[in-house]
Amino acid sequence: MLNDPWPHPACLDDEELLKSCDFGRSRASGPGGQHRNKVETMALLTHRPTGLKAHASERRSLSENKSVAMRRLRLALAVDFRTGVPIGEIGSKLWRSRVGGGKIACNPEHRDFPSLLAEAMDVIADAGWDLKKPALRLDVSASQLIKLLKDHPPAMVRMNAERALRNMHPLK
Repeated sequence: MLNDPWPHPACLDDEELLKSCDFGRSRASGPGGQHRNKVETMALLTHRPTGLKAHASERRSLSENKSVAMRRLRLALAVDFRTGVPIGEIGSKLWRSRVGGGKIACNPEHRDFPSLLAEAMDVIADAGWDLKKPALRLDVSASQLIKLLKDHPPAMVRMNAERALRNMHPLK
């Protein structure tokens, strides 16, 4: 990530985000027999300011599970937590580095994806969940914003739920 974070917790570097989280570990339950982890390798993260939680237990390594849980927490924060949008020119250095020719260039698996999603959703929420103004402010097309949201289905679900509350048609 670039060193100009959007003022959203999903955009913080790992160390800063972890400072605001409670970390726990546990043993995962369920099927698996002799291949099931018999040690505490499940990573549990709780973001204290928001109460949002994420966990991971698919790997046999606590550190790998912690990394997966961090990504899941970033995505949860991007979808479920909103921050204010500055007046005037917007777009973090990260956003500007990933936008060109009206298109957003970022694979949903890339480390930068949760930060871009958080920034876009903050601007969309600030505009009342309509895409016209956010597209202009972020220098992309409305269809590019929809594509970004579709790359993480919970974001699209949140978008359509917010639009339904405002009697707006759902996006597909």
